[in-house]
Amino acid sequence: MCESRWMTYILTTLVEIWRTLGEMAPYLLLGFLAAGVLSRFVTEDFVRNHLGKGFRGVLLASLLGVPLPLCSCGVIPVAASLRLQGAGKGATTAFLLSTPQTGVDSILATLGMLGPVFAVFRPIIAFVSGLLGGTVVELFDPEDDNVLPETTQTVPGEEATVPGETLEACCSNLGDKTKPSWLAAAQYGLVELPASIRAPLAIGIVIAGALSAALPDTLAPELLGGGMLAMLAMMVAGIPMYVCATASVPIAAVLLGKGVSPGAVLVFLMTGPATNAATIGVVWRTLGKRSAIAYLSTVVVTALGAGWLLDHIFLMEGMQTNMGAVAMLPGWAADLSALLLLGVLLLPTAFAHTQRDGSEMANEGIELHIKGMTCEHCAASVQEALSACPGVVTAHVSQVEESAMAIGRDAIANDLQQAVETLGFKVVDITIRQNMTEDA
Repeated sequence: MCESRWMTYILTTLVEIWRTLGEMAPYLLLGFLAAGVLSRFVTEDFVRNHLGKGFRGVLLASLLGVPLPLCSCGVIPVAASLRLQGAGKGATTAFLLSTPQTGVDSILATLGMLGPVFAVFRPIIAFVSGLLGGTVVELFDPEDDNVLPETTQTVPGEEATVPGETLEACCSNLGDKTKPSWLAAAQYGLVELPASIRAPLAIGIVIAGALSAALPDTLAPELLGGGMLAMLAMMVAGIPMYVCATASVPIAAVLLGKGVSPGAVLVFLMTGPATNAATIGVVWRTLGKRSAIAYLSTVVVTALGAGWLLDHIFLMEGMQTNMGAVAMLPGWAADLSALLLLGVLLLPTAFAHTQRDGSEMANEGIELHIKGMTCEHCAASVQEALSACPGVVTAHVSQVEESAMAIGRDAIANDLQQAVETLGFKVVDITIRQNMTEDA
């Protein structure tokens, strides 16, 4: 009997996973394409050149952050580069707040799975939270005009200047100007962006399927239905968790369908993507204690306030809490979209293998054990940073194994450590290996 119950649960979970994939696939594919087009207009140069100091920088940072498809870890190297290039504390804080909560891909996924109210409300609140947090920092943690943003970082045993090329490499995923526009847009939208979110997206869809199969059809209100208690519970779950804006959508859809209030669901959609240990640690180190406190306080206040407001909007308008997808596709179309989405998510792996020829020899390899990488976007940022270091012929990074290998005769371990730790990650061990090749 017990074995039969487990088999039923597993089969139900698999069915729910496939259904969720089919529901969000057409909107997510459209979002990937839109993100590719966006990457041709909002490049790293454009962002950096428009985010200075003062309230104008805060406003622009909040606006620019809303459509950019960067997760809470992917935004870290971009924000670090902006800060070192002269962006103010307020603008940097605003960018860190508004960017990970939404993106053109997650907005379209939200539209498909949660309905138009969430799809409109979510980016508005992301903008408001960025504006509020950046303004608070400008008022209560102002810049010292006599002190430039830090361009050095202490490494055990020495202090050195951060290579500018490393910071450029961190941000290069916003757009590649060396390729024709259509090719660069397609590569970003169909290769680079899916690679950066596929792991957390897969986890989010699996969690959604498991929750859908395990939870009763309606949660008792006293458990997690609505009200401030439900919002606080969602906040406690979301703040320490790493979940990207797109991956949080299927989980939110399940919670909404099981009877959790729209406000509590919105709190989860805000706090999950906007906060994690890596982001908070980077804010604390690069902007200071006051800015870090302002950052967290803004997330808490805006999430609870927005959740309360959304619940009252639904009550006043008498709307159904689970409005579902804007347009349900026929079963065959949903299945086809799911297969196409799987192909796009797997494409980066095949694409990466075509980039390595393994032909050139390099005598020395430096292996780094790195803590703090939580997604493939983190690994890609580390790989770009290491590849930009002097003397490095090639670099390979594994987020799963928490390691990186930089190969090159003239690579310097301290430079590599500094490049990694500038991004907000921690190098805990370095090993020198001899007789390495590029395809090691």
